[in-house]
Amino acid sequence: MGERDGARLDGELVRRGLARSRRHAAELVAAGRVTRAGTVLTKPSTGVGPEDVVEVAPDPHDPGYASRAAFKLAGVLDALDAAAGEGSAEAGTLPRGPVVDGARCLDLGASTGGFTDVLLRRGAREVVAVDVGHDQLVPALRADPRVVVHEGLNVRDLSPEHVGVVPDVVVGDLSFISLAMVLPAVAGVVGPGTDLLLLVKPQFEVGRERLGSGGVVRDPALHVEVVAAVARHAALVGLRPLAVVPSPLPGPSGNREYFWWLRAGDPGRADGATFEDEALEGAAAQAVAWQPGPDGGPPPVVAVARAVAASVELSAEPPAETSARPPAGAVPPPAPHAAPGATETTDRPLTGGAA
Repeated sequence: MGERDGARLDGELVRRGLARSRRHAAELVAAGRVTRAGTVLTKPSTGVGPEDVVEVAPDPHDPGYASRAAFKLAGVLDALDAAAGEGSAEAGTLPRGPVVDGARCLDLGASTGGFTDVLLRRGAREVVAVDVGHDQLVPALRADPRVVVHEGLNVRDLSPEHVGVVPDVVVGDLSFISLAMVLPAVAGVVGPGTDLLLLVKPQFEVGRERLGSGGVVRDPALHVEVVAAVARHAALVGLRPLAVVPSPLPGPSGNREYFWWLRAGDPGRADGATFEDEALEGAAAQAVAWQPGPDGGPPPVVAVARAVAASVELSAEPPAETSARPPAGAVPPPAPHAAPGATETTDRPLTGGAA
């Protein structure tokens, strides 16, 4: 292939998720870290074909995260921190995002541990790492005393016994399964006030018959449809959609992905059924319309109208007298979201007994 044939190398690095921006791609090229078939590529304008295998060598001076997926979670946490207190007259003010420092966390689809790595670096007290596979978590995380590993466990089969206590924060990066299939199980292991950041991957939501070539979902309307649908399913099991944030990095094949920030509330309330069609689709459309600039930059936090107000109402209600989880099938009363490190020191057990 000639130097000018095919897509530009810098743009292709961004599309494949190997660089955060064109500028970052140019820096990788200048550092001599980008190769094609073992040959170092020296110009960002070099043509790259769709079948070319392009690799980026790791930075020897940066130990990095356990996986590139870590940059997705780190990016959305940073975006939520920056957006706290923002909002509109319609949506209200965004509450503070998930507080990881001192939190008990649950990582769904932990794989090699990118999300777990981010949580630990940000001060998580404990991370329960769940994955259907085996022997994927990197050794350093597996040996960390703060990490509890559950391998060979499908999230659909997740139970309170696996988690131990109600998590403060839940993160999820699942593949080859629709989030709609796992949300009921996830809702069964959280309690009022638990924050969730779940990654929506359109390629696993649209159905095989609607996938484009290379497994990429290219129709923006399909992105809007599935992003809104995931939030709809979440609302029906008591997980209130607060905001949607585009992932700062695409999937390995170039698929755009999105995080839903959900907050567990009272499953007995029907807030989701009243606002979902208009507000959820509107928020999804705004998130899908976002395009990262050539120089990167944080993704937007798109608040869901009226969901924010409902969350503020939840946090203003008096605390429950007990932290024990109600029996299965019971509707728990709304309770405030207590940030880790607050005056409450008793863990919330998932069963009636001690964790």
